[in-house]
Amino acid sequence: MKIIARISTDLPSKFGLPRQSGLVEGIMGRIVFEREYRNPEAFRGLEDFSHIWLLWQFSEAVREGWSPTVRPPMLGGNKRVGVFATRSPFRPNSIGLSSVRLERIEYTADEGPVLYVSGCDLMNGTPIYDIKPYLSYTDSHPDAVCGFTQTLPDRTLTVEVNDELLSRIPEEKRGTLTAILSQDPRPSYQNDPERIYGFAFAGFEVRFSVCDGVMTVVSIDIAS
Repeated sequence: MKIIARISTDLPSKFGLPRQSGLVEGIMGRIVFEREYRNPEAFRGLEDFSHIWLLWQFSEAVREGWSPTVRPPMLGGNKRVGVFATRSPFRPNSIGLSSVRLERIEYTADEGPVLYVSGCDLMNGTPIYDIKPYLSYTDSHPDAVCGFTQTLPDRTLTVEVNDELLSRIPEEKRGTLTAILSQDPRPSYQNDPERIYGFAFAGFEVRFSVCDGVMTVVSIDIAS
């Protein structure tokens, strides 16, 4: 398969990414296509859709071999389930699938058609293999049964960050950062209240601790 585009986001590493697309609507993505695929005719009619599917590469998880079972972090990292019963990045083929909102298409002179999307769960620079329109009449299944994920506890956290720290983040990105933190980016098997965690976001290094369902941001500094 050929890489047709790459996406730019505010998250340069896997840590901090939402567990699924759509969980944090404020995470924006900018999709720039390879020169071969910049023909505007290929995008005719796409602006009429509100959401699209992205098929992409788990570029940081490419391996030679594969395992029939994996340990999902959502189950504490201790229980094994079949790889095809999970969305683990460690698969026979390192392909990811995300449903995102198409905010707009810009037709530029130097980069061709550029897609702006929201609700991303892709790290910066992720290669994209294909784009398809989302069709609500067939792609949405409100009565679907969701296996082991249906019995998992709600991991949403209360986020505490003082105004001085938050003011270091551009105003238009503050709500997105708070939403990412509230989703608890830690692996579920890590629950040490004394540990300081950190991840990069929008050019900043954000560090935090978690105790009794409350996340406390301890520092926000410009990433080195």
